[in-house]
Amino acid sequence: MRRVALVAAGMSDFGNRPTMTPASLFREAWDRMAASIDKPAWDGRVDEAWIGTVGFGGHQPGNSAALFLQATPSLGAPAQRVENACASSGFAIRDAALAVQSGACDVALAAGVESMNPYSRDHRGYWLGVSGDTEVERMAGLTFPGVYALMARAHMDAYGTTGEHLAAVSVKNHRNGARNPHAQFRKEITTAKALSSPLVADPLRLFDCCGTTDGAACLLLVAEERVGAFTDRPVWLTGVGAATDTLALHDRRSLTAVEATVRAARAAYETAGRTAADVDLAEVHDCFTIAELVAVEDLGFFPKGKGGPAAAEGLLDHGGDVVVNPSGGLKAKGHPLGATGAGQAVEVFHQLRGTADDRQVEGARVALTHNVGGSGATCAVHLWEAEP
Repeated sequence: MRRVALVAAGMSDFGNRPTMTPASLFREAWDRMAASIDKPAWDGRVDEAWIGTVGFGGHQPGNSAALFLQATPSLGAPAQRVENACASSGFAIRDAALAVQSGACDVALAAGVESMNPYSRDHRGYWLGVSGDTEVERMAGLTFPGVYALMARAHMDAYGTTGEHLAAVSVKNHRNGARNPHAQFRKEITTAKALSSPLVADPLRLFDCCGTTDGAACLLLVAEERVGAFTDRPVWLTGVGAATDTLALHDRRSLTAVEATVRAARAAYETAGRTAADVDLAEVHDCFTIAELVAVEDLGFFPKGKGGPAAAEGLLDHGGDVVVNPSGGLKAKGHPLGATGAGQAVEVFHQLRGTADDRQVEGARVALTHNVGGSGATCAVHLWEAEP
């Protein structure tokens, strides 16, 4: 199997972009990806493209991959849509990487795009709900915040996790997001503000929940022998893992862990020859603050039940054991469903090349991205390493 490198990455600005269509969001990300190439001899052609999107709201529900690629120099290349709920572009990365590793192609595009804000609140609620169980949970009226509220309450009952622990995640991620020029929410908040914000689904409050976001992200993955034509500072994709779990919470063994994350992380660590202790920074799927606490436990950074205290003690922040979500995470950077996994890799690209400006993680050499679909039914985990 050939080694795979990330040689270029770019993302659109995330947020409420009412004048942007999914295609124009994608082109903004594409142009920024192309501009990140150190050696500008690339003709803009990829051998194949994998583009993650939920198709939120039904915009171009068929042939969307062709729509996105047609405005680029890669028109004519094979392109396919990848849909795995919020983990769509995480799985697009996996598909593209496996194609390059196997020799099926040399230059691959992994991307994601989503336009969420043009639609009504009821419409958004419906499309978010179908990422979880539709036969029981959605039909019974359970909302997406409600699903994670059940997980939060179970974690609190089992381990003594508190609202203050959840608030520590929100405060940290908003502080990081304030330093990210592409983030949706670029303002810091206080613990008091987080704890006094309105309840959304008890015990989750407004600042425990990510926003609805428009955005896109593009990544260029190439085979080892082609790297020199693009850059002298590649970021190597060394670990690939993915897994699934049941859609419905009532079918799971536990509400305090996401088994798909545990399995996907185990596979990624094994293929990279790494352990959780080797990771300097992680972009994890914090659609809700409880999701970050569960993730840092499932990924092996902290024992089960210790994620909350770790957040409160600053161990997930700059200078801590592992820097989690230096981009601001889904919580502050934003969560355009199909674009989130690719957006995480854009942050890693800059961190491992030392170009993350005010949010740079000092000495970062090994990074992890963790992208979850729905409430944990699908998960993709990747390990990335700086050029030695």
